[in-house]
Amino acid sequence: MKEDIYQHYRKEEIPYVDQVYDWIDQVDRLYTPVLTSFLTPRQATILKHILNSRDEMAYYLDGGYEESERKRALIYPSYYVLQRADLELGYLEINFPAKFADLTHGKILGTILGTGIERGRIGDIITDGQAWHIIVDLKMQKYLIDEVKKIANVGVHLTPITREDLLQTIDEWEETTVIVSSLRLDSLIAKIYNISRQRAKDAVQAGQVKINFTEVDRSDTLVGISDIVSLRRFGRFRIQTVDGKTKKDNFRLTIDLLQV
Repeated sequence: MKEDIYQHYRKEEIPYVDQVYDWIDQVDRLYTPVLTSFLTPRQATILKHILNSRDEMAYYLDGGYEESERKRALIYPSYYVLQRADLELGYLEINFPAKFADLTHGKILGTILGTGIERGRIGDIITDGQAWHIIVDLKMQKYLIDEVKKIANVGVHLTPITREDLLQTIDEWEETTVIVSSLRLDSLIAKIYNISRQRAKDAVQAGQVKINFTEVDRSDTLVGISDIVSLRRFGRFRIQTVDGKTKKDNFRLTIDLLQV
């Protein structure tokens, strides 16, 4: 049974697939909801694929705003009455001297992780080009307020805000359509960034490619829906949908593209 399920996922995704089934078993046994950490888009897609076949259970994904990349999931019995507060999301604003300092996503995330917090406790870090907001596990909100006083030598002060206060983010992803012969990593990189297949393979072997923020070393890795692929010095892309095949048996994909 499990082998039939596993064949749909990459080897490195199997532990997470098992985790989803553990969550389902917990809801089954205890008749209570299970709240996950913040999931990547790919993890959320896997969770949806598994749970969509379970009539006795439901799930809700929320990352603080509609277009959020990282979301928490609440898995619950179908009779449970969901409340938004069940997702336990916290919202923080970074107060800093914007006239004299520049913050970046990387600097902010690095500082937060430096406090000892796990990545799964942190959702999206968003900006409107000037201000910065962070979405976090509500249980970690006070800890971060107490611990984070400086980001990259810039004095900062974190203050709690409401969901309604969240910034209107700048959506820098561009939707486009591509036709590829294969869903292999090297084939996608070569087509999307207009480089040779060999150069794409070399980039993977050189450690310049990540899937869902984890470095990969196999150029024949198959990329799935919602996977975020990043290529150093080029940017990121993610597969939104597979829209069928062409007459020449190539894949027609809708992707989101983020240039550096």
